[in-house]
Amino acid sequence: MVEEPGPVAVPEWTPRPEAASRTRIAAFVQWLDARGRGDFADYEALWRWSVTELEEFWQAVADFYDVRFHERATHVLADDTMPGAVWFPGATLNYAEQALRHTGDRTAIVAVSEGGHRQEVTRDELRRRVASLAHWLRTEGVGTGDRVVGYLPNITATVVAFLATAAVGATWSACSQEYSPEGAADRLGQLEPTVLFVADGYRYAGREHDRSAHNDQLRRLLPSVRTTVWVPHIGGAQPPGTAHFDTLTRGGHALETTPVPFGHPLWVLYSSGTTGRPKGIVHGHGGVTLEHLKFLGLHADLDADSRFGWYTSTSWMMWNIQVSGLLLGSTIVLYDGSPGWPDPGALWQLAADERLTFLGTSPAYLIATHKAGTSPGTAYDLKLTGLGSTGSPLPAGTAQWLHETLPATWLAAASGGTDIVSGFAGGVPTLPSRPGEMQARTLGVALEAWDEDGRPVTGQVGELVVTRPMPSMPLYFWHDPGELRYRDAYFATYPGVWRHGDWVTVTDRGSVVVHGRSDATMNRYGVRMGSAEIYEAVERLEEVTDALVVGVEEPDGGYWMPLFVVLAAGHDLTPALAARLRDHIRTQVSPRHVPDDVIAVPALPHTMTGKRLEVPVKRILQGAPPADVANPAAVDDADALARFVRIAADRKACRDGA
Repeated sequence: MVEEPGPVAVPEWTPRPEAASRTRIAAFVQWLDARGRGDFADYEALWRWSVTELEEFWQAVADFYDVRFHERATHVLADDTMPGAVWFPGATLNYAEQALRHTGDRTAIVAVSEGGHRQEVTRDELRRRVASLAHWLRTEGVGTGDRVVGYLPNITATVVAFLATAAVGATWSACSQEYSPEGAADRLGQLEPTVLFVADGYRYAGREHDRSAHNDQLRRLLPSVRTTVWVPHIGGAQPPGTAHFDTLTRGGHALETTPVPFGHPLWVLYSSGTTGRPKGIVHGHGGVTLEHLKFLGLHADLDADSRFGWYTSTSWMMWNIQVSGLLLGSTIVLYDGSPGWPDPGALWQLAADERLTFLGTSPAYLIATHKAGTSPGTAYDLKLTGLGSTGSPLPAGTAQWLHETLPATWLAAASGGTDIVSGFAGGVPTLPSRPGEMQARTLGVALEAWDEDGRPVTGQVGELVVTRPMPSMPLYFWHDPGELRYRDAYFATYPGVWRHGDWVTVTDRGSVVVHGRSDATMNRYGVRMGSAEIYEAVERLEEVTDALVVGVEEPDGGYWMPLFVVLAAGHDLTPALAARLRDHIRTQVSPRHVPDDVIAVPALPHTMTGKRLEVPVKRILQGAPPADVANPAAVDDADALARFVRIAADRKACRDGA
């Protein structure tokens, strides 16, 4: 049995007909109609066609966006089994060529960092820098089959290094400098890279963080590296034995890109690495190009007039998506700094200063500004037509507040994963946006919610599955002979069907609600529930800044469901506040899922990209040593995780004493 979803949400934003008619997805439908490819009465009909006629749909995306193939494919999909689908066999192309096809003196990149530092790069200047760096990489013998990696912040140089790597057919991977050298080496070292790019540091929360010592240590941890390229950013001194990035990008070389097969490795992203060595997730040139043209062009409505920024680090998949704004000719706006410094409205100020038309961020930031009483619509001169949110479910209360304070801005919440470096569900600029929901399943994604018997269900909670292949699904995992880890990650539960590990509801309108991770489900009295609804209820209270809830099966057959909260400054966990928290959950979520205990902690652990560590915490509370369930190098606060060992010991002592 599963918990039924709450009452139907009321639309809070509806596109004006004239605005909807000017969207890229509307242009796509008109383009299809002109070629006799279908008569689509609404988005649902378009989506059904896109997941039924996969070959026709993905060829249409390639044609609509004039993807520059050097060799054409013999057909679109040679094998539609999962895993193992073969897309566009025989086709060759290059992601960097697609991203740099837009020329002229329009701005390609704006890079901003704390303290008023700002840099603009035109399309032609970006091409020149990439061309020069790619030429140097070739003189170093770097090409197809090689790996180039970066330990870098979100700055222009990182984009240039990635595009130059892609241009020569090598494979790129990056890690933000918040990671320790050991944490970075856990990821980048798997690839045995040839070239390493390092910056002297990054800016965050009013400080310049010098990473010179970290860079030296990382170089020692990557013995395969032949050449290290030093990127000046905060004014540090160039280390001996390194090449200077500025020197390598000053040449007058013409851009040369190496055509590679559709499924040639473009980059390697990583799983969180909290429960073991991070898995290297490999994506291809062609799959990423098509998926990001679709996701950013049709679903985020970006084009050459857009100014697009997503608050991210280089370790999060949203960095990769942000860079792909270049595929549409958009101006991408990078930010190196804290979204909440010097005040909670810093990101809104960036959006106003840079005249962003689409801003993406995390629910955590939106919740924080909501609680801070910020009113973006009146406090800032915003030009936003779209606002993206991803990383975790966006609470309905915060979504409704956004609709109220930004009534002309379309809210495009999305849910996806590093696994596909895109979204399964997300925004559609021609549909209503309802608080607590994602507007629709994205085109080409055969998403369903399945019940315990593996049957699709509508209007009730089920496992998120994808029943047909997508071109941006991983090519493979790095160092995974026989694809054993890959198959276990997604296909062990339902052979031939992708199981993502999220609880979702697909409504009868085709919208999607994400309830949290299914492997962290709480099962009380036979009723299962994800954590997202509980977090939404709890974090509405101004006294709470962070929360984590788990359901712990205990050795004696008991079931313990504690709620851990981090309280705002000046607040204590009084019996009255604990009672309010429980009552909030009882009345707004479920009387069956009221926590057994409310426990205040000074901090909670997260992955380096901000996700709650529900499963590791649960396993520690069941008695597992932290070293067995989480890698400290992949956790933002290892001490916060270790604190749960003491909580588990105290609870065991109480049970034994009883």
